[in-house]
Amino acid sequence: MKSKRYYVYLMMNPINTVVYTGVTSNLVRRVYEHRNKSVDGFTKKYNVTKLVYYECFDDPISVINREKQIKAGSRQKKIDLIIKKNPKFLDLYQMII
Repeated sequence: MKSKRYYVYLMMNPINTVVYTGVTSNLVRRVYEHRNKSVDGFTKKYNVTKLVYYECFDDPISVINREKQIKAGSRQKKIDLIIKKNPKFLDLYQMII
């Protein structure tokens, strides 16, 4: 039986000036919603459409704890996290679909 997966992710606007941190159990669907501005809120208002970082977890407690840890960090810490795995700030959406 396939276990459920949970994701913490970082997204940016096209010019990399806004960073958004989120958590989901369906990364493809959630990023699609952000990209298509399906849900009113921060990402729609600030044109956050580019997936630049994500981590995968097996349980919801771990992913929520990681999300809190990332959100508690500075903007620079988020940028540093992205640079370690995605130094060119490429949109990773095509890699996950």
